[in-house]
Amino acid sequence: MTLPAHRLVAVAALVPLLGLPAAAHEFPSEDVRVVVPWGAGGGTDAIVRKITTLAEDELGGTIYVENVEGGASATGIMEVMNADADGYTVGALTYDSVVTVPRQGLLASYSLDKLDPIARITSEPDAIIVADDAPYQTLDALVEAGTSNPGEVRVGIQNIGSRTHLAMIQLQEMTGAEFDLIAYPGGAAPQKEALLSGEVDVVVTSLGDFAPLIQAGDAKGIVEFSTTRNPTYSDVPTTSEAGLDLQVGSFILLAVPAGTPEHARDALTDAYEAAFESEEFQSWVANIGVTPSWLAGEEARSWMEATQSELFAVMDEVEKGN
Repeated sequence: MTLPAHRLVAVAALVPLLGLPAAAHEFPSEDVRVVVPWGAGGGTDAIVRKITTLAEDELGGTIYVENVEGGASATGIMEVMNADADGYTVGALTYDSVVTVPRQGLLASYSLDKLDPIARITSEPDAIIVADDAPYQTLDALVEAGTSNPGEVRVGIQNIGSRTHLAMIQLQEMTGAEFDLIAYPGGAAPQKEALLSGEVDVVVTSLGDFAPLIQAGDAKGIVEFSTTRNPTYSDVPTTSEAGLDLQVGSFILLAVPAGTPEHARDALTDAYEAAFESEEFQSWVANIGVTPSWLAGEEARSWMEATQSELFAVMDEVEKGN
């Protein structure tokens, strides 16, 4: 039986509502924005831009990176939390996003429950880095200076309450040294400026963050907060070798607003995983001394929650000691 024309129009109008066409699930149909909550020029910015450039080719659509600084990463991550859950906004979470900001509890509306992790792409130890002409070229020399002249050695950390701050507090407690800890909010970029200008002689961040300066001979790592040596910077000793049970590090975790449709999350995950596994990305991170570390979906969420819990416990112990 042939339907009247007006009924055919009505049926056609219902088709998009029923979600029948494949086009209803095409992703992406517009540009994807990736929020880096730190300034341009830092390690997180460089890594996210590199892998995103490669992921863009895999996704088949435009992905652009935008730096949104402030609040120890909270400003940028809050934008991601408040964005539409449609797959077109991605955030790059770091240690401060997962640990420092929630720990401080200054923003009642800030909650990691508002995010769905896509994947962790790096996990690397921090290190103590000195200028090439600094008088402290070994950890022993630095500790000796901090013991003989308490508060005189200027050490550039990142935010107050950050992982780099925690690492130096623990180092002081373990060795009896005392340093002048100077905060440089905004990630590794301002630390680089401080080291090059002579504002500080020492900084604490990952070796990968300072790769250009290390390769140029303007800086060097004197110890890495790790149990095993970095394959790229194998000449840098570890805290374990120094007899210190002190491991601290950073990571980059990509996430989207909670409730983002599965097909969009899958498309983004697949694109970034292909970029991560590419020879270009693997050789690039190896060259700058960054440790690639892939963990996706629910495994990434479980790791994030466990990391936060473990570090909160460490902070509780440090606060009790003070």
